[in-house]
Amino acid sequence: AAAMAAGPPPPPLDPLPLPGFSGEGFGDKFLRKTRENPLVPLGCLCTVGVLTYGLICFKKGDTRKSQLMMRARILAQGFTFAALLGGMVVTAMKSR
Repeated sequence: AAAMAAGPPPPPLDPLPLPGFSGEGFGDKFLRKTRENPLVPLGCLCTVGVLTYGLICFKKGDTRKSQLMMRARILAQGFTFAALLGGMVVTAMKSR
């Protein structure tokens, strides 16, 4: 019992509260995140737009344009992913 008393005190049982934005709703959080990294929503909109146009072309029977739009969709998704990673890197650099 004496050896246990000599060590550091045990950690607290209650976890520390995470830093957050109290009272922030979905809309407020969406706007804040969009201001922090505006390229991600732009990439998402481009991806959805190209996908929609590609599906319309597919339904009309224009297979050449439909294939082209599916390839453009992959590029738009890649752009969105790169913007997301870039935003994460910038946020990590700011926190240091």
